[in-house]
Amino acid sequence: MDKYCLKTEINYLPLQFDFWKNIKKQNKLGNNQTKCSPWAWLPTLYFAEGLPYVVVTSVACFMYKLLGLSNADATFYTAWLMLPWVIKPFWSPFVDLLKTKRWWVVSMQLIISVVFGAVAFLIPTTFFLQATLAMFWIMAFGSATHDIAADGFYMLGLDESQQSFFVGIRNTFYRFSTIAGEGLLVMLMGYFFKQTNNIKLAWSISFFIAAIVFFLLFVYHRFILPRPDSDKKTENITAKNILKEFLLTFVSFFEKRNIIIALLFILFYRFSEAMLVTIAPLFIVDSVEVGGLGLNVIQVGGYKTIGIIGLLLGGIVGGIAASRRGLKFWLLPMALSITLPHLVYVYFAYYQPDNYYLICSLGALEQFGYGFGFTAYMLYLIYFAKGEHKTAHYAICTGFMALSMFFPKLIVGKLQEYLGYEHFFIFIMICSITTWVIIPFLKIDGNFGRKAES
Repeated sequence: MDKYCLKTEINYLPLQFDFWKNIKKQNKLGNNQTKCSPWAWLPTLYFAEGLPYVVVTSVACFMYKLLGLSNADATFYTAWLMLPWVIKPFWSPFVDLLKTKRWWVVSMQLIISVVFGAVAFLIPTTFFLQATLAMFWIMAFGSATHDIAADGFYMLGLDESQQSFFVGIRNTFYRFSTIAGEGLLVMLMGYFFKQTNNIKLAWSISFFIAAIVFFLLFVYHRFILPRPDSDKKTENITAKNILKEFLLTFVSFFEKRNIIIALLFILFYRFSEAMLVTIAPLFIVDSVEVGGLGLNVIQVGGYKTIGIIGLLLGGIVGGIAASRRGLKFWLLPMALSITLPHLVYVYFAYYQPDNYYLICSLGALEQFGYGFGFTAYMLYLIYFAKGEHKTAHYAICTGFMALSMFFPKLIVGKLQEYLGYEHFFIFIMICSITTWVIIPFLKIDGNFGRKAES
């Protein structure tokens, strides 16, 4: 047998083509010598980062709704799955210090692929709720840890000019994972449901396919990810030193100027949107008799796909606008953009249109406004994290960002059932005031976000 056709150095995969041997040899080179183009691994890395997040935070709630849970129960149970992203700053130092970022990335991808398969296996059981929730908890912690490692690897695997060039690419492929999760996965489930007339079996097959896809991503990244010299575990680190540095970083964050106003902004800028994004998928699938739009699951997948495209375009336009006039100029218009389009759902609830193309068009318009308005939110997190420990402070900001979604999700299901869809969407419009009232108190450099600044 040709000696170049086999590789026996890797214990768990003894049979590999020489192609992978050459790839691995190239990826062991230092940062300045790495021959593997970022185009070969960065898009798939951020697709893998986004897919489990959207499944845990969005698709799971929709699945439980279709499997018979009430809006209140589905939103309450899945709200707790946001917790790992809220508390991930507390264990991010350990990801930085133990093992390598590359090791954490591929290890979490393997775990997540196994969990996808476990969910597929457990959905048809009589105890599916408890069992799948446990699996989603594991997936949530794995995904949050993967986020920490992948974002760190991004900074180690690319030089500064590459980081600037690929920031838009990584965000785009992260959004593609949202399309795959909320759109294609749901449409796939709808297709299998149509073929089998068994909702549990349809979800089970869909998650099994997701498990295969994610396992292939794990295998691909196991060989294709580069091995930068700077990606190494820290030596001679004690638990005492880790705790000391972590506490100093945490204390310095809360000593920042205008911390109270900043936290109020982070927690309440998306308050109304957090409630809307939780109930909207349940509303569009609910029957017309109970106040919903009555879309079938395939139509829901198409609706979500078109909406996410609108969201992506809104983000692109928002980034271009902010680069020309700066964050301070666009802050109020973007705050209006993320809230006023909620009127689309007021219209949906009161008139219950049955024209699918009209529903998709207005849904895409609402998502475009969200994408445009969300730009200001992310830019402010970057702005507030500036200074010493900016990486750690940004991680803390993202923890509070997750917290801003966590609490509304806990109560929104019961609130909607109490108010009904019509009054609930009116209530959301009233809650939009929380987005607007904090803006006059923010202190922002007028030049921040302009092209010259970046």
